[in-house]
Amino acid sequence: MARRHGNGSRMIVCCGEALVDVLDGDESRAVPGGGPMNAAIAAARLGAPSAFVGRVSTDEAGQLIWRHLQRSGVDLRACERGAEPTAKAIVSLVPHPSFRFEGDDTADTALDAADLAALGHGPHILHGGTLGMFRGRTADVLASLAERHDGLVSLDPNVRPAIVEDRHRWDRFHKRWLSVCDLFRASDEDLAWIWPGRAADDCAAELLAGRISTVIVTRGHQGVTVYTAEGQLDVAAPPVDVVDTVGAGDAFVGAVLASLWERPGADRTAFAALDLRQWRAIAERAAAAAAITCTRPGADPPDDAELETVLAESLR
Repeated sequence: MARRHGNGSRMIVCCGEALVDVLDGDESRAVPGGGPMNAAIAAARLGAPSAFVGRVSTDEAGQLIWRHLQRSGVDLRACERGAEPTAKAIVSLVPHPSFRFEGDDTADTALDAADLAALGHGPHILHGGTLGMFRGRTADVLASLAERHDGLVSLDPNVRPAIVEDRHRWDRFHKRWLSVCDLFRASDEDLAWIWPGRAADDCAAELLAGRISTVIVTRGHQGVTVYTAEGQLDVAAPPVDVVDTVGAGDAFVGAVLASLWERPGADRTAFAALDLRQWRAIAERAAAAAAITCTRPGADPPDDAELETVLAESLR
């Protein structure tokens, strides 16, 4: 995977779960998934040095995940392996749509430690969210990593209500991440679940009053809103023929992180100083990456050449 211009030893480090989605209940149709893993792959395909931190099973599904990460050029030096089974999200469409999650005592919940020393001194961009934020002992390991991290911290809660068995536990770990977060991305559906009955503008204003410098709210085909201390801007979603929306949000996040990595001096001070003009370019690029992902089945984000071609065509 070709890298864009260098930024020393800084990397995008995505932390959390790797699992498999089993389609139509057929084990032979298992595909790798997991929000942070998808974001790591999206960033790597766009040429940014990306690492995944989590625990991946040594079972057959875990081997599938491992090869998927390797093929996309994701750094695995800070990743653990374990004999625990791989978590499975089983999706069936016949005779009627149904969802079942098999995730008790799985590898993604059993991370022992998170040590980024093997990745160089950074400072890295740290990203987390989805299931790894609140499940098992992994949740505390990753929250502690975020709390001691000296680089940018990004959070995408990427809520999965059907899997949240203990709302108080989820809230507790969400608040830990929010307390050290610089960039917060959520869908409009996430916001409705986290803060019921509140408008996105109100949620963003409260988040910006604390540590967070930028809030991004995605609304599917209705586009994206970026909030900063300077104000807010809206970016349209490129029109595409949608095949599958799986992984689109993760592709969006990976593209945002890749754009931030490309910018020299992207520490917290420089990040907070990004203006709305710069954020428009970042959000338009990320929205295009998400749109491309929607045109094919599964979480299959574009590489850099494909994204550049689409962006160039949009300017004609």
